[in-house]
Amino acid sequence: MPAAAPAAEPSVPPSFSAQFRDAVQNAGIARVAPGEAPSGRALLGAVGGVRGLAESVLPGFAFLVVYAITKELVPSVVIPVAVGLVFVVLRLLQRQSVTMSFAGILGVAVSAGLALITGRAESNFIPGIVINAVWLVGLLITLAIRWPLIGLVVGFLLPANEDGSHVDWRADPVKRRVLTVATWIWVGLFAVRLAVEVPLYLTAQVELLAGLKLILGVPLYAAVLWVTWLLVRTVFVRRDDVAPV
Repeated sequence: MPAAAPAAEPSVPPSFSAQFRDAVQNAGIARVAPGEAPSGRALLGAVGGVRGLAESVLPGFAFLVVYAITKELVPSVVIPVAVGLVFVVLRLLQRQSVTMSFAGILGVAVSAGLALITGRAESNFIPGIVINAVWLVGLLITLAIRWPLIGLVVGFLLPANEDGSHVDWRADPVKRRVLTVATWIWVGLFAVRLAVEVPLYLTAQVELLAGLKLILGVPLYAAVLWVTWLLVRTVFVRRDDVAPV
């Protein structure tokens, strides 16, 4: 009688640290390594490349154009969904990853659904406002507990130290200060978005809200990412990458 096959060992779920590291390294921001010289190509990669830019901008641009011309709610929210679906189909046909495209189309669809349910075009912007508020609160929490989020992100983009730690920057006052300042800059990004978008939402200035949302989206994100990269690189290059004489 053949011996029974050994029972498979139960798989151990990855730790939160491992999951966070994987999430950071798979994100677009991983294209801008802290120790490397800033370049336009890397920055473009961090915002998703040309296609990523198109997928981020065109649905919102379609809403703005259609609503400005027709003032009709249904086509204004349905056409952006159709635009997002086109990008998903293109990625499927080219056998590319559709994770980000699905996330984008989901956001556009939820926004469209809220607008159709309420019958108000400005409701199309509620999900974006909520997401910005969540990010703002989350960043402030990391600052309050002295674990600035940008420090965690940068730490997991760099090789671990001999002990396997990605947070040895906390022991360096200069690095900690720079990473704290960088996190405050991202707080400013989300605060500016909310300060601009919430009053326009409350006063139902739909076209102005749609236009400013485009400006405060990818362009502002890219600018803040660039400044963050410059800040972080100065301290890491100066203290870690310069060979002693």
